[in-house]
Amino acid sequence: MTTFHWVRHGPTHERAFVGWRDVPADLSDTAQIARLNSFLPSDAIVVSSDLIRASATADALGKGRTRLADLHDLREFHFGDWDGRHFSEVSETHPQLSRDYWENPGDPVPPGGESWNMAAQRIRPAVDTLIEQHTGQHIIVVAHIGVIMTQIERASGKTAREVIGNKIDNLSVTELHLSDTEWQIRRINHLP
Repeated sequence: MTTFHWVRHGPTHERAFVGWRDVPADLSDTAQIARLNSFLPSDAIVVSSDLIRASATADALGKGRTRLADLHDLREFHFGDWDGRHFSEVSETHPQLSRDYWENPGDPVPPGGESWNMAAQRIRPAVDTLIEQHTGQHIIVVAHIGVIMTQIERASGKTAREVIGNKIDNLSVTELHLSDTEWQIRRINHLP
């Protein structure tokens, strides 16, 4: 059985869309990071998105574990022109598109960005490669809320619309098991 421990990176304290913008994580809550480190399996490999907020969080969890190179394809959704803009500003400039993006995720694309489906298609091969190269292992993947939700979608067989409501807190663990071709969801948004 291959077990994925999806960890959302540390908080950024941003109040706007943060997709491919490279903003740092606040990793000052050392007690929370220590609890997370204790909770995660010590023999797991660690990999992350190449954005600094995920990479730095993975470095904090990678001590004593095998740390793989960061992967570009594990980046957050690309919000394009919306990145760095406040949600209210986006809803004013793109009222129908922004509503569709959240209420009917899948095909709506922010200007210059990518849709949920496009992101899922980018992320899936990276996850498949991890499965192929590390079958039967524990894999800690430090990533982003959108990335984690695409994997909940994949494991549950539900639609993007059905999974978008899941809460995924910073420094939480979502644990997914893969046995042959069958996925199981063990926990979502667990805060150790």
